[in-house]
Amino acid sequence: MTGTALGKYRICDFTGQLAGAGATKWLAAFGAEVIRIEDPTRQGRWDILRGNPPFKDERTGIDMGGAFNNHNTDKLGITLNLKTEKGKTLLRELIAISDAVTENFAAGVLERWGFSFDAMREIKPDIIYVSNCGFGYTGPYAPFKTWGPIVQAVSGLTHTSALPGQPPAGWGYSYMDHTGAYYMAMAILAALYHRERTGEGQWVDLACTDSALTLNGPALLDWTVNGRGLTEDGAVNANRSQFQRMAPHGIYPCKGDDDWVAIACQDDAQWHALAMLIGEGWTDAFQNVEARLSDQDVLDAHLGAWTASRNKFDLQSRLRELRIPVSAVQKPGERIDEDPTTEAFGLWPEVTHSAIGNIRVDGQPVHFSETDWDSRQGAPCLGEHTEDVLTRLLGRTPEDVAALRQEGVI
Repeated sequence: MTGTALGKYRICDFTGQLAGAGATKWLAAFGAEVIRIEDPTRQGRWDILRGNPPFKDERTGIDMGGAFNNHNTDKLGITLNLKTEKGKTLLRELIAISDAVTENFAAGVLERWGFSFDAMREIKPDIIYVSNCGFGYTGPYAPFKTWGPIVQAVSGLTHTSALPGQPPAGWGYSYMDHTGAYYMAMAILAALYHRERTGEGQWVDLACTDSALTLNGPALLDWTVNGRGLTEDGAVNANRSQFQRMAPHGIYPCKGDDDWVAIACQDDAQWHALAMLIGEGWTDAFQNVEARLSDQDVLDAHLGAWTASRNKFDLQSRLRELRIPVSAVQKPGERIDEDPTTEAFGLWPEVTHSAIGNIRVDGQPVHFSETDWDSRQGAPCLGEHTEDVLTRLLGRTPEDVAALRQEGVI
């Protein structure tokens, strides 16, 4: 791999889904050796994404999950039955040669298996342990388990999805899992940097719900400073700009199936250019920003009626020529398959999966001039690298591995 920024580190990884697996994916892309551990007796149920859709084609099964493959590229995968003493012995040996242990189980799972932070420190005094659970290990909610919709609701994100006069719509996808993964990646790197400076390991306790809470910044500030809730009169409308004062500023319907365009006029000059393009008499009532702001509902209704008969990409081209801020609201397929910018940035690399074959996955939205990331290997099939890790790193022979497999340890 060319991505060697983190090539000196080894991660003993229990993460799953996205909130955890998305974190160690970052590390693996930059060269860290991430060894993902799963239970052979549970056939991938530690991570429900393993055998769930989307699938590349008609093939299904425990190694075919598209989301699992996307979140676990460039990792090694082994199985250990931690209900057995031999399985626990192998894990102790792996921890002893790792830099960090990472997981996003419910609080207390590793401790119940006999691998609390104190127990891990006895194995390796400078080990870094990073846990990422719904509510962290402190506070009254610590024992509770969470799932995407629960975290959205508790963190306040569900409420922020509501527009004035409308009920909360929910976010549709676990965006707090993305945020939790990003914070977890940063936390691992910060702890590794601290150990480089001091030689000291530590336990990093991360709460996914609190990570999601950080996405509520404007809503929290509005309540703290103004005592105003999101859905009250005068509250911030996500499709209108108050700072700076701009109008029109919103999302407008276009010709087609659920097609829309975003338009924002920063000043009167941009509005006048748009009004000339529109060429209709109703624009005369909105010559300055004060007039447009004072009657935005009428302005938006008129503008929406004008855009509704037009193609969103044609509007995007025309308004860009007039130097008016504009963008077609792009659907996933349009963004991935038709927009040249993401391909040029290398955001969708193709990796090779042992069972699925060649398939496109998410890359990283950043490039380093000297130690860039590199993704070529798909996610591991269940236990795909068990023999490699046990022989190469833990000194077992192929015969030892065969015996362990026969005993149900791996």
